[in-house]
Amino acid sequence: MHRAGRLLGGCARASRSASMAGSAATRRPALENKVALVTASTDGIGLAIARRLAQDGAHVVVSSRKQQHVDRAVASLRAEGLSVAGTVCHVGKAEDRARLVATAVNLHGGIDILVSNAAVNPFYGNLMDVTEEVWDKILDINVKAAAMMTKAVVPEMEKRGGGSVVLVGSIAAFFPFSGLGPYNVSKTALLGLNKNLAIELAPKNIRVNCLAPGLIKTSFSSVFWMDKAREDTVKEKMNIRRIGKPEECAGIVSFLCSEDASYITGETVVVGGGARSRL
Repeated sequence: MHRAGRLLGGCARASRSASMAGSAATRRPALENKVALVTASTDGIGLAIARRLAQDGAHVVVSSRKQQHVDRAVASLRAEGLSVAGTVCHVGKAEDRARLVATAVNLHGGIDILVSNAAVNPFYGNLMDVTEEVWDKILDINVKAAAMMTKAVVPEMEKRGGGSVVLVGSIAAFFPFSGLGPYNVSKTALLGLNKNLAIELAPKNIRVNCLAPGLIKTSFSSVFWMDKAREDTVKEKMNIRRIGKPEECAGIVSFLCSEDASYITGETVVVGGGARSRL
């Protein structure tokens, strides 16, 4: 009897293992056939996000202000076997935003995902030295364009029964970087935009969340890591004593856009190596 029990137990375990293996083998990509727009996605964090969304099954439309950057990114990602197209888009221009949306709709019939990654920072210094023109440029691209880009995709998401928006903010929203006052303020404003959009778009089954990267090694953040002494100082403020990689942001965005995050909206996920990140 004992021997028979052991045999039956072994068969049951084998059956469960085979079932789990079969389930894993047939599991579909998390974003299979979803259509995603990613702004400022030909380099750094944006490119890493575009790659990950495509790896997870999405049809991705990348964009940048310069055609040669779009062409390079599209060629690189397609060489990896990914479903990627691209178009020029200056997010501060209404006609460019409309073209980005039209490109996705014409190619794939709709839009399910928007990742708003575009940002500028043309200033370093004291807040009292910031000109009106600099304030206008930073708030126009970093905040207003994100709102207008979201507005442009909502009608297409509604046709699909819902969607997901991810705003790329910064840990600077919680812990301001010295000398980057207007940029810090713009990223704090994105937290408010995130909360408000999440409330207003929930009835349309559109979720809105925010990614807040810490110091990630990109050309945009090079002022913090090109100089070894400054890099070491920055690392001291992190629990994980190193600078992050763009790919370490990409998986979080893919998760937020997937059904695994279907009950998450209005939240901000910090990817900052343990740096201070709460108001």
